[in-house]
Amino acid sequence: MKIKSLLYLPLVAVITLNLMCSKPKKTDDVPKNIIVFIGDGMGFNHVDATSMFMYGEAGKLVFEGDEWLKLAQATYSAITNKDSDDGYTTGYSPRYARNDTAYLKSNFTDSGAAATALSTGYKTYNSAIGLDIHGDTLKHATELAKEIGKSAGVVTSVMLSHATPAGFSANSVHRNRYEQIAKQQILNTKLDVLMGCGHPELNNDGEPDEANYKYVGGSQLWEQLTADKSVTKFVIDSVEYTVSDINGDSKPDAWALITDSTDFAAIARGEKLPHRLLGIPKVHSTLQQSRKNDDEEIPWKQPMNTGLPDLAQMSLAALNVLNQNPKGFFVMIEGGAIDWAAHANQSGRVIEETHDFNKAIAAVVDWIEKYSSWDETLVIVTADHETGMLCGPVEGDQVVTQVKSNGKGNLPEMNWYSKDHTNSLVPLYVRGKGSEIFRFLADEFDPVHGPFVQNTEIAKSVFLFWDR
Repeated sequence: MKIKSLLYLPLVAVITLNLMCSKPKKTDDVPKNIIVFIGDGMGFNHVDATSMFMYGEAGKLVFEGDEWLKLAQATYSAITNKDSDDGYTTGYSPRYARNDTAYLKSNFTDSGAAATALSTGYKTYNSAIGLDIHGDTLKHATELAKEIGKSAGVVTSVMLSHATPAGFSANSVHRNRYEQIAKQQILNTKLDVLMGCGHPELNNDGEPDEANYKYVGGSQLWEQLTADKSVTKFVIDSVEYTVSDINGDSKPDAWALITDSTDFAAIARGEKLPHRLLGIPKVHSTLQQSRKNDDEEIPWKQPMNTGLPDLAQMSLAALNVLNQNPKGFFVMIEGGAIDWAAHANQSGRVIEETHDFNKAIAAVVDWIEKYSSWDETLVIVTADHETGMLCGPVEGDQVVTQVKSNGKGNLPEMNWYSKDHTNSLVPLYVRGKGSEIFRFLADEFDPVHGPFVQNTEIAKSVFLFWDR
């Protein structure tokens, strides 16, 4: 059944017309490189709680510095339930968001729809991956980058075929078709870099376990990848597949598969750079969040998994591979397990994961200042949605409040009101070439968080810059 949104289509038309009227004319007016960081589930209070624990006060994370443009972003999808005639979302209302917790707990997006919006510029139905509300295929920012000769990559701290990385690289009617999505990512896309968890033979502590191959495309694909590091042809269920030509030389380009932390570290240092990189750390679901005793509240009290890269190393490895292309690159880097910890209301692990995300951004900032510049690179830091309805102490009849610091090294006062996503605004931080376009795009206003953009406008900025 085809569904038409009378509110959504005019919105797209108005935004598109505005962007066309302001379209840059010169190549040097636009960023050569675009880096999008997504803290999955990361709301304003997740950021503040991490800063308060690490530094004693809010506003101290690297992306909160004076050099960054600070805005907010609306995350709602087009349709919460595709199978319902009453499934349309009601958008975001600042009037209700301040005091009505029930409002914030309803009509929220999922990560599939949110990633699709952030990657393609189109709101869609919850659980969709790279498809619009009618089921038609959408173009990803990674695909646009490849069309114009740039490199493209996707990096995550959770499974590589999970909703957010899938939403920047695949097309599927449902986010949970992990095996199908992983096959697309590995066999069909022209990605130069794909990194994420999902090692099929290990558990969440990096220990041997009963095999589960769904996140890496199935057992046949995995066995052929690991048997021959230069393989370009795969046979799966008697059907032959050939990996893509990613540089236009009419030859298929094999993946260089790495799993050892020493290999991640070497590539992060700029050593032995492969032409095309597939990185799958030796752990199943997440780098750290899902390790044992996950009910610990104090950050880092439980020993960390060893023998794994962190998101900073994975990010640097990705940049070093992508930067081999003189035409530039697009990469999405996800701190995916902030969301996992928030779903479980794990205050300590939310801080761990957000800190790891911040470290990755700090490492990338240093990389830009050493190997690129802010005159050619744009960095966007945001979230796909808020998870957990994390708030501070209740103030009178006000529930939606800021978390309260208890000093450096102490958990802030953090109250959780949900174990699911919310329709809250999320933070948006932008720095570098082209960042001023977001002042223009932020034409809606919230009395608490100030000017905000729609999630679709992040992708639209990429297409504005590069879609000639």
